[in-house]
Amino acid sequence: MSKASLSLLLPLLLFSSLTEAGLLMRASKTATCSFFFENDLFADSDEGYTNGVKASCLSKDVAAYSDINPYADWVDRTIQKIPYLKVGQGKLRKQLTVGASIGQKIYTPSDTSRTDLIVDDRPYAGWLYFSTSVNARDRYHMDTGELVLGIVGPSALGEDAQNGVHDIRDIPEAEGWDNQLSDEIGLMLVVDRRWKTRQHNLGLGMQTDFISHYGGAIGNVYTYVNAGGEIRLGWNIPHDFGTSLIRPGGDVNGPAMGDPRLSGGISVYGFTALTGRYVMRNIFLDGNTFEDSHSVEKKPFVGDIIAGVGVTWDAYKLTFSHVTRSREFDGQKGSHQFGSVNLSISF
Repeated sequence: MSKASLSLLLPLLLFSSLTEAGLLMRASKTATCSFFFENDLFADSDEGYTNGVKASCLSKDVAAYSDINPYADWVDRTIQKIPYLKVGQGKLRKQLTVGASIGQKIYTPSDTSRTDLIVDDRPYAGWLYFSTSVNARDRYHMDTGELVLGIVGPSALGEDAQNGVHDIRDIPEAEGWDNQLSDEIGLMLVVDRRWKTRQHNLGLGMQTDFISHYGGAIGNVYTYVNAGGEIRLGWNIPHDFGTSLIRPGGDVNGPAMGDPRLSGGISVYGFTALTGRYVMRNIFLDGNTFEDSHSVEKKPFVGDIIAGVGVTWDAYKLTFSHVTRSREFDGQKGSHQFGSVNLSISF
C-alpha cells in the first residue's frame, strides 16, 4: 500500500472508529419509555382477553450513573453477581438497564349481557400489577429478569375500567362482573433470553433480521415455559429486540448501537412472529389459588401468530400488531384475536 493510500485510509478508519464509539456511548446513555394499548375491538369482538394497557420505562446503562450515584454503583455490583445477568467488564461489558412497568388487563366471557355465572366460559377477571426488571444486553443478545407484583379481583378495577369506557362510548355494559375472581395478591418471577441475527442487506436499502427467544415464568398468576421467533423485513429496521406485546418479560424497545433512533433516522418495516408456551398455571382460567372459584379446563399448549408493521422517526417507534391466539380452554369456540399498539420514546 502506498503512503498516499495509507494517508487517506487512516482518517477513514479513525472516523469509523470514533463514529462507532459515539453510537455505542449514545446507546448506553439512552433511556426508553413505552406505552401499550391492546383491545379485541381491533378484531371486532369483545370477549376473552378484551383489554390491556401498560406503561414502562427502561433506564440508561447503569454504568452511566455509577460514577456519580453510589446507589447505581451498588446496583451494578449486585447484579454482576447474578450469573444469568452477568454483564462482563471492559470492551466485553453488556449494557445493564433497569426497568419498571405498571399495567392492567381485563378478561371476560363471550356473553357479557348475562348476569349469571357462565360455567362453561372463562371467568371475569381483572389484573392490576407493577413490575421491575433488569436487562443485560449487547447488540445481538438480551437477558431479562423481571419480578411482577399485583392483584387479581375486584381491587384490580377491571369492572370500573371496562364499564367506564363502555359508558363513555354509549355501548352496553358487561353485566356479569359480580361473578369475577376474588381478590388475590399475584407474584411472578420471569426470565427471558433473546438472540438477534445480524441484519442482512437485500439491496435498495432493504434489510431483514431474525430474533429468537425462550424463557418462562413461575408464580400463582402464570407458570409457563415459552419459545418463539420473529422475522422483520423493511427499510432501515431498528437495532432492538423485536416487537413488544403486553406480556411478562420486560420491554424490548431500547435501541442498541446502530439504531436509526440514535441518529434521527427513519425506518419502515413489517414483521411476523410465532410464539408458543406450555402453560402449567393461568389464574384467569384455573381460578383463585387459595379458595374455590369459577374455573375452566385450560389447554396446556397455547400459540400466538403475530403480524404487523412498524415505523421509527427521530426518537419515536410505533408498531401495530394483529395477534391470533389459539384456543386456551376446553369449550372455547375458536381462536381469539386482538390488536396491539405500542409507542416508545427514546431520550
